[in-house]
Amino acid sequence: MNAELFEALDLLQKTKGIPVDYMLEKIEAALVSAYKKEEGSSSVRVAINKEKKDLKVLSQRRVVEEVTDPKSEISLEDAKAISRRYTLDSVVEKEVKTKNFGRISAQIAKQVIVQGIREAEKSNIIRDYERKREEVIAALVVKRDDKTGDVVVDTGTSNALLSKAEQIPGEDLYVGDRVKVFVSEVRREGESGPIVTISRTHPGLMKRLLETQIPEIEDGIVLVKGIAREAGSRTKVAVLSRDEDVDAVGACIGNRGMRIAEIVEELHGEKIDVIEYSENAEQYIAAALSPAKVKYVEFDGERSAKVIVDADQLSLAIGKEGQNVRLAAKLTGYKIDIKGPRA
Repeated sequence: MNAELFEALDLLQKTKGIPVDYMLEKIEAALVSAYKKEEGSSSVRVAINKEKKDLKVLSQRRVVEEVTDPKSEISLEDAKAISRRYTLDSVVEKEVKTKNFGRISAQIAKQVIVQGIREAEKSNIIRDYERKREEVIAALVVKRDDKTGDVVVDTGTSNALLSKAEQIPGEDLYVGDRVKVFVSEVRREGESGPIVTISRTHPGLMKRLLETQIPEIEDGIVLVKGIAREAGSRTKVAVLSRDEDVDAVGACIGNRGMRIAEIVEELHGEKIDVIEYSENAEQYIAAALSPAKVKYVEFDGERSAKVIVDADQLSLAIGKEGQNVRLAAKLTGYKIDIKGPRA
């Protein structure tokens, strides 16, 4: 069993990246625990020799003048009968070779190896997802629940649940579909593995798609200063150029709108308004209400603004069901009240 055990541990280290020493520590602890339970004694040591591929369980008894516990103590006379080198307080060790405990040892080794594989795979999955946290990854839909609309996707690391709530409204995903998802959260406490939250509605998905599609953003020439998103419907993105020769908005939209069009397609037609960020609150709010044209902005308080527009711009500024002004408010951090021209 020893030779097979060490061969199995070597294979685990090569294929799963689980260190042999780590597994041996687990096996040692399990064997000690099993011996204590089987023999009712805590005096035991596991001797491991990796070079010789040998593992032994050794019972231990201390040499005493008067024996009160035969399982953990031995008289000096009996110890001398084994070897004359023993003296009082020496420890006499004897290999445990009972057939029954040998069978227990094999079972324990197998259980520890199986558990070690599970723990290592779980740790590898967690590490992989933690590296991907707040990143966009490609995923393949492998299962769909027709009742709930939830889907299971293969992310290349493991399967993960993309709940209906995290899917773009109006988007129907089916087995075989390929989508991009945002890894928003990774938690370790799952019994069967890490709990990973992936999303297609998170604003972070939009930011990462912009970085992927717009070289100027990836290179840090254009900065994304803010995102306000209602997934599946509309998003407003505020950008700022760090180079006066680079038009931030133009760089994001691209020639004939090609750059932004690819992101719109990935998000199933979600409209994207790219506006220029400004430290000037009046200019920023006016830009955020695009495509409406703003006459002027008045400030009622620290984070409250009244925006005046012409009559023909009023509905455009407010947007369908108030969406345009709602997103502008979310983007700028101001409470915005839209008003028509004064009489």
